[in-house]
Amino acid sequence: MADAERCYLTVPRWKRIPWLVHGFGAAGWSEADFLSFAASGGVHPVIMRQLHSDLVHCLEAVPLGKLEGDALTTEVPGLLLVIRTADCLPVLLVDEKNRAVASVHCGWRGTQKRILEKAVQAMGRDFGSEANGLLAALGPCIGPACYEVGPEVRDGFGRAGFPPAVFAESHVRPGKSLLDLPRANMWLLEGLGVKKADIWIADACTHCDPGLLSYRRHKGEPRRMYNFIGIVGSN
Repeated sequence: MADAERCYLTVPRWKRIPWLVHGFGAAGWSEADFLSFAASGGVHPVIMRQLHSDLVHCLEAVPLGKLEGDALTTEVPGLLLVIRTADCLPVLLVDEKNRAVASVHCGWRGTQKRILEKAVQAMGRDFGSEANGLLAALGPCIGPACYEVGPEVRDGFGRAGFPPAVFAESHVRPGKSLLDLPRANMWLLEGLGVKKADIWIADACTHCDPGLLSYRRHKGEPRRMYNFIGIVGSN
């Protein structure tokens, strides 16, 4: 599923975009490895303090300090937009026509707040991106068979307008539900007009795959996977 060194996963179709660099990091790719990769490519990584929020930042230059939020957008070459995950869903967006990109951290809290929808809307406002022209990639996350949540989460998604189909009943513990994060975010994208054929989904569950990091599988594990997207060259 990953490249030759099994460091990070890429979207086959996106590799044909000459000005794009992107990837979904694996467990064996350390922070030092990632930073070395960024330096070798001449791109500056922008790493936020993630809050499980719906805060979206549009970058016009390297930030002066550490940003707080859960989504980054840019049309500026040389910036690498980073999302760190260990069960949450990383989503990358590309607007080929306007040469703009975004990275979005979609845990259950951010998804419930519809952060992906807000990131797409921000790209439209800031870069003229049209949803039906966007490409989206949903990286590895905890899968729907493993992501057990309580009734308060399910109720919150209902209040936020999500369809019941993004949940299934847990057959292990009565009263619990299984949340399908990719399906919930696919629903947001398709509702905005992103074409289903332009949405790529990683076939991987972080909780099941030992080559990926999972917060739920290893409680207290401080490491995270590095997911990134950026523009190289000049506009």
